[in-house]
Amino acid sequence: MNILIVEDEQDIRELLQLHLIKEGYNVYEAEDGIEAIKIFENNKIDLILLDIMLPKLDGFKVLNKIREKSEVPVIFLTARLGEGDKILGLGLGADDYIVKPFNTIEVIARVQALLRRTYKYGVSHKNEIINGELKIDKDSCAIYKNDIPLDLNAKEYKILEMFMDNIGKVHTKKQIYENVWGDPYYEDDNTIMVHISHIRDKIESNPKDPKYLKTIRGIGYKMEKIEYES
Repeated sequence: MNILIVEDEQDIRELLQLHLIKEGYNVYEAEDGIEAIKIFENNKIDLILLDIMLPKLDGFKVLNKIREKSEVPVIFLTARLGEGDKILGLGLGADDYIVKPFNTIEVIARVQALLRRTYKYGVSHKNEIINGELKIDKDSCAIYKNDIPLDLNAKEYKILEMFMDNIGKVHTKKQIYENVWGDPYYEDDNTIMVHISHIRDKIESNPKDPKYLKTIRGIGYKMEKIEYES
C-alpha cells in the first residue's frame, strides 16, 4: 500500500519513512500542503500522515480539499494540543489524531489498524462506481463501458473520475481545471473543451447528443445519473 507523509520537518519525515518501508509500505513525501495535493492527485494513495502546521497550505485546508473527492484515511500528526484543533480536524474528516512528540512504533501500529479497518471492513467498495454502462475501478485506475476498458489518457481519466465521484453535481470549468491540472485557472476554455470532447467520443453512443456528460450552459458540466438499460 502507498502512504503519503506530509511533514515539513525532514528528520520526522525520514524517521517515519524508514519505519514504514521496513513494514513493507511504499512511501511518498511532501514538505508543504501544495506539494501534498499534487502528489495525492497524481498517485494512488491509501493513507495519509498529515501535519497541521505546513508551509503554503495548512493541514486543515489540505484535508478539506482531499475530502472533496476522496475518503482516503488520514491521520493528523501535530504539535498543536488544543482540543478545538482536534475537534476541527476530526470534523473535517480526519480518522485519527496523534500529538507530537510521538512514539514511532505507536504511529505504525495506528497506521496498520486504520488500514485494516478501512480496506477489510467495507470502505474499499467505494473504489468502484457504476453509472449506466460506465464503471470506474479506482484500484486499477480503469474505466469501462459495458465491461470493455476505455483507452483514456491521464487527464481524461482524472476528469471522468471527478464526474463519476460526483454524479449529478455541476462542475465549473475553473473547478475542473484546478482539480485536474493543479494550476490556477486563467479562462483556458479550449483546453477543457478539447478534453471533454475526447471523453465524449469514448463514452457516448452519440457524442453530439451526450447522455452522460452534459453541458450546463454558462456554468460548466455534469455527469448525468443513468439507469442501466439492458
